[in-house]
Amino acid sequence: MKENLPGKTNMPRSAVEQLTPIAAAVGLMVLGMSWSAQAQAQAQAQAQAGAGKKDGEEMQTVQVQGIRAALQQSLNQKKNAESHLEVITAEDIGKMPDKNVADSLQRVPGVNVSNAGASEGGFDENDRVSMRGTNPNLTQTLFNGHNVASGDWFILNQTTQVGRSVSYTLVPSELVGSVVVHKSSEASLVEGGVAGSVDIISRKPLEFKESFTGEVSLGAVYADLPKKTDPQFSALINWKNEQKTFGALLQVFSEERHLRRDGQEALSYDKILPNSPMAISNPDLANAYYPGFLGASLFQQERKRRGGLIDLQFKPSRDLNFDLTGFSSTLKASNTNDNYLLNGGAIINQGNGQAPLPGYVVKTQNGVKTLVSANFAPVAGTNYNEYDQISRPGAEATAKFVALDGKWRASENLTFYGKAGSSKGEGKTPVQDVIAWNGATGTGASYKLNGTGTAADFSFNNNPAATPGTDASSGFSWMFGDQNVTVTDKEKWLQLDSDFQLEAGPLKLLKFGVRGADHDRYSDNVVGQGPTCSTRTDAAGGPGFFWAAPLPTQYSCINGANSPYNPANWPAAAGSYPSNYASGLGGNFPRGIFRYTAEQLAAFSKLFANRATDGTREDFGNEFNLKEKNRAAYVQGNFEGEGWSGNVGVRYVQTKERAVSNVGMPGDTPAGQPGVVYTSAFGIFKPTTVEHTYNDYLPSANLRLDLNKDLVARFALSRTMTRPDFSSLVGTFTLTPPAAKGGVGSGSGGNPDLKPITSNNFDASLEYYFAPRSLVSASVYYMDLSNYIGQGTRVGTYRTYTEATKITDPNGFDAQYLISSPINSKGKVKGIELSYQQPLFGYFGIDGNATFTNASDSSGAKVLGSSKRTYNASAFYEDERFNARLTYSYRSDSYVGLDRGTEFNQVGMGYLNASLGYKFNEKIGFSLDMRNLNDPKLKYYALNEDQPRSVYKNGRQFFLTMRVKY
Repeated sequence: MKENLPGKTNMPRSAVEQLTPIAAAVGLMVLGMSWSAQAQAQAQAQAQAGAGKKDGEEMQTVQVQGIRAALQQSLNQKKNAESHLEVITAEDIGKMPDKNVADSLQRVPGVNVSNAGASEGGFDENDRVSMRGTNPNLTQTLFNGHNVASGDWFILNQTTQVGRSVSYTLVPSELVGSVVVHKSSEASLVEGGVAGSVDIISRKPLEFKESFTGEVSLGAVYADLPKKTDPQFSALINWKNEQKTFGALLQVFSEERHLRRDGQEALSYDKILPNSPMAISNPDLANAYYPGFLGASLFQQERKRRGGLIDLQFKPSRDLNFDLTGFSSTLKASNTNDNYLLNGGAIINQGNGQAPLPGYVVKTQNGVKTLVSANFAPVAGTNYNEYDQISRPGAEATAKFVALDGKWRASENLTFYGKAGSSKGEGKTPVQDVIAWNGATGTGASYKLNGTGTAADFSFNNNPAATPGTDASSGFSWMFGDQNVTVTDKEKWLQLDSDFQLEAGPLKLLKFGVRGADHDRYSDNVVGQGPTCSTRTDAAGGPGFFWAAPLPTQYSCINGANSPYNPANWPAAAGSYPSNYASGLGGNFPRGIFRYTAEQLAAFSKLFANRATDGTREDFGNEFNLKEKNRAAYVQGNFEGEGWSGNVGVRYVQTKERAVSNVGMPGDTPAGQPGVVYTSAFGIFKPTTVEHTYNDYLPSANLRLDLNKDLVARFALSRTMTRPDFSSLVGTFTLTPPAAKGGVGSGSGGNPDLKPITSNNFDASLEYYFAPRSLVSASVYYMDLSNYIGQGTRVGTYRTYTEATKITDPNGFDAQYLISSPINSKGKVKGIELSYQQPLFGYFGIDGNATFTNASDSSGAKVLGSSKRTYNASAFYEDERFNARLTYSYRSDSYVGLDRGTEFNQVGMGYLNASLGYKFNEKIGFSLDMRNLNDPKLKYYALNEDQPRSVYKNGRQFFLTMRVKY
């Protein structure tokens, strides 16, 4: 068998052996191409020769505009493509209630979207895109064929859940010319998407019909939950000379809106230990889960998205073309987050705290026990409540790039393409003004979990509207939160491709090229704050508190007047939660809660927050540095015969990786150890560097069969790859040393030894274009994932320093550790996609699709991001002046990931959106876009639905826009 492998004589033996499984299948596909050509040649030749000409003439006479024109253009590109792809055009996006590209992609078969970057809970705007029941980080997003660096505005996505997926909130729909979704791979495509890739293509100056084009959009958005109206603006100017050799395009956008999210959150679930006093006295509580924190959360934000794109295109001759593109987008996302919490962790304390009163309820589902209802008697000194008030002024995310593309036709048969550029993204949280209050000390508490159908009940024997100082049960607790957080993402690339046309039987085009990219992702100088006296000194003359202060009036400071614990320093009340807070969430829990303004939190923090920059407050655990040098080369042959076409190729990819993470060391690590940092209040750390080089061979083959003029069949085989998430490689790392030398320690954190994820893929589809602008299609897909990243344990060896061995082993010793971390495993994804669209009665049209996916890893666990069912349905009307569109999208339950060590699953949810448009004349038009008309309630759970994680409402949004063209 090996002697018959295609290309063996042109490839080193090691490469052939790596290609064996896919290459054998590729060989079968090539044979299938030849068989298909011979079998269909006579039958198809005469029919297509006549029918093809007639159809072509009819297409030239049909003039349609708007939604119908966009659908026809998208279907034409899809039908004529050699591989399996979907296309969305600018007109299609413009006629939808789409505010960013993810909104448009939501309706593509096999594509899922999420309205959160990770586990921060859902908002009212789509943020991430994934394909075929997989994690968004397995779907690659390109901009004009290259990667774009980006950042995240939410603090947890900056420090603890750092993925490779792109935030689509930075890409407004106004910038888009078209979007191409690649569901099957080709050797010539940039690697990085195991499940597929999305290529956002901007408009080009020389593609405009007129020499001068101007467009302005003026509008406003009204959000019904915050009851705010904000301005929306975008503009486009394009000019090209009469010779069509030079053009310039400028697009700008400025969009503001207010966001309010009402919710209830269970931030974690802890377990009652079986050997704890509580479990011993109440055996049915052993191993029962309970909410660590259960809170009434109010999130408020003002988003300001500003930026633009400039494109200069120079085409001095028909054989030479240059295109220089610059893009910048900034999302300013200052926000406040208030959470009035039942402190289950402090009350129960894993079974070592206060036991619930008789009458508690434990439910068991699939062997998992949950304490779903409990009452706790008042105990003096017990903190039943924690109230966290957080303000993050200056939070933002940015994405920028400069790219130069070139094309040179060296001869009639040979064409060269070049790409070079640089991209930078940042996620910033410069400040977190935080006050944590104890709001119900000694009052007792109760809670009742109501599943995911409605919010939970919980209460205290207190008045949540009472401010600290007016209620004896409340007082200052602590300050926490990282400051000076800037996560920087950079990539530089250089790419050279070539097409060589030839007539070698069915081989029509030979494509080959090379690509190099350097990618950096890093965070440093993070400051973790804590409270202190306003004088910044204690009894020893340093920052912090004088905990041994003998007088209560000192409030742990030398002078009690300088202490945050002194009620005289607490702010006066500024207001409370909105009167309609949590309307529609259900549940009986505190609502009329006092709250301070962002300005009050900032003033209090300025006095009492310890944000020292001398290294003593540096949070090394949330700092990392990852460098990658990625190199690739490929060769691809495009084949064509009578009634069939396709391509076969292979891409070689090398990844050189250097990961630096700060490993938390034992607290008794002796002083003076090489490379160890002792200065931080957050522990002892040792920067650790791990380097790896990975080589991957990615073969691919695509076959397109024209069964008749309206029926197209496609088959694809490929191997694809994605590099691991950043936080999986360099996440926060801590070690607990073995009790004695020779023993095994424990730890948790990232895993710099993770290999790139690869997948062997099969894809087949049948497309029936039964009428103009009409399609019914079905496709099946299968993904066999290797090195899929799941959660597990691994064994690692680390240099260990302990107080007990400082004499016998002054230079430390190597010890084994059992590390809880991301690990490479295996997984399988298989599914079916169904799609249908058709115009009706001249002005009407409908389209819909459904995707059914079955995904699991080697242990049978859920694959991150997978949903078993996804449905999309849409209906539209369009005449010369008026258009309307109604869309509905539904996604079943999906596994979002881990948050604070607890599973995070989203309950299935549907979204109803609509758009109305009126064309006053050829220059002026109006539109009303309505999002989330069904006022969706976003619901999440942990291990099962007995353990609700959160429930949110974001309300509805209405966008009124006037568009003027010149």
